[in-house]
Parts: sequence; structure tokens; C-alpha cells
Amino acid sequence: MEITEVRIKLMDSAEDRLRGFCSVTFDDCFVVRDLKIIEGNNGPFVAMPSRKLTSNCHKCRSKNHLRANYCNHCGNRLKSTSIEHDTGGRAKLYADIAHPVYSKCREMLQARIIEELNHELELASQPGYSSRYDDEYFDGHTKSSKRDHSAGAEPIVKPDSSGTNPATAPDQETRATGKTERREDRSNIPPTPHNPNPDVSSARSKPTSEDFGNGIFD
Repeated sequence: MEITEVRIKLMDSAEDRLRGFCSVTFDDCFVVRDLKIIEGNNGPFVAMPSRKLTSNCHKCRSKNHLRANYCNHCGNRLKSTSIEHDTGGRAKLYADIAHPVYSKCREMLQARIIEELNHELELASQPGYSSRYDDEYFDGHTKSSKRDHSAGAEPIVKPDSSGTNPATAPDQETRATGKTERREDRSNIPPTPHNPNPDVSSARSKPTSEDFGNGIFD
């Protein structure tokens, strides 16, 4: 599995230990959001997305935080709940939603995020900076397909070598008359006794009063 993208959202407050949030994309197909970047005693570290651990009220069975004294739903006084502690003696009040299984994976993930954090700080110092953290994720093929086949969209036609778009360029007759008549192909019209050498111009020309009735009794 490869980390293909990391997006950083910096926090404005410099006094808070929370440096920012980040989202990580794996193999261009799976995104994990809301990882926290926290400033520790030995530098920034990454905390995995987590949820609060809860216990149920013995009266109404509603969920409450482990350190809550009264139920948020019925107001009943809660019974004391034994809270687990980690190896450092800290109370375990949160559980990770997603986390690396091996320490090597955690170190690799954290190193990449810290690298992107430093790069994001450099970009933030430049004018016109905008974070990509809240941008939507799109599949490239699906987004292109929706754009090209949307309702009312005209097909894309590339211009020819002269730089003219053949789908939109008017012919000479259209420019002269202002009409949008469709030109028919008359190059394959067979010759007749009355018209031994037909072409487009003669086929489309209108008869005059002098030519009226010519060839009827031939």
C-alpha cells in the first residue's frame, strides 16, 4: 500500500498544541480523514482519528462519556465506571477508529505527514494560499465523463490544420446571404441529355425566364 496524497489543514492559533488536521489517500482509492497533528515535547506527532468511549445509563440505557456523573438523557446519577489505563498510566477515554497495526507502518505514515506539514507551512507563507483539505475527491474518469456527456453539451471538434473549426465555420454562401442552408453533395449526379455536365453551381442555380420551356420538344 502506498500513500499517494496527503492534505493538510493548518490551525490559525499558534498557542494551541494542535497544529492541524490531515487526510491521507492510499493507492489513489481510499481516504482516511481527520488525523490530528499535535505538537509534542519532542516535535510534532500524528494522532489517529478516534471516538469517545462511552458507558450506558443503568436506567434509560443512553450512552454517556466515561467521566460523566449524570445521564445526558434522563438526568439520573450514573454509577461509577472503572476506566482502563494505558502503560503510561493515562486513562483511556478514546478509541482509535483507524490506526496502523505495526510500528513500522506508523513511523512511515507519520514521517510522510510531517514532511507534508513542513511543505504546507511554506505554501501558507505565500500570497494567495488556499488549503485543499476541504476539496472534494473525484474519480478522474467519472468527472470527465460527466462533463463530456452532460445534457445539452455539444461534442468537442478539433480544428483542422488551418485553425478553423469545421463544425462551426460557415460556408461562403452562408456568409453572403446570412442563411443557414445545408449544402448538399451533388458531385455524383449522372449527366442527362438536358444537362450533360452537371455541377454544384448549375444544379443549385435557379432558371431564368429566357430558359423557360427550353428542351421540351427536342
